[in-house]
Amino acid sequence: MKIKFKKKRLRYFMAIGILWLIFGVIAVIFFSDNIFNYGYLLLGILYFSIYLFEHNKQYLTIEDGTISKNHLIPKKINLKDIKSIKLFAGDYKLKTDTDELIIDTKFIDEKSLIDLETVLKSLNLEIN
Repeated sequence: MKIKFKKKRLRYFMAIGILWLIFGVIAVIFFSDNIFNYGYLLLGILYFSIYLFEHNKQYLTIEDGTISKNHLIPKKINLKDIKSIKLFAGDYKLKTDTDELIIDTKFIDEKSLIDLETVLKSLNLEIN
């Protein structure tokens, strides 16, 4: 199961990426004498890459008894190893004996947030 990002966040990164790509192409075509104009192009590629990564991977993946936060370096913990769940300022903090995973709920789509809460409640741990 994938816990998805809000569509607003994804659209933001896509729009900013396209905007910077357009600025970069225009700057390179019309003002190619300045090397810093390639920075606009690079910035557009970076934002668009972030959009593609987040659109394909999404925020969290829950499968095979593990929950993983999808970043460049993903963080993964086993659901059975979770000892406590804390809810503070809209963030879930999942703690094991050796690790900790913080889930920021402001990035999560409303439907996916319900799915996440269902999974967390199924662990039969008290949410503080």
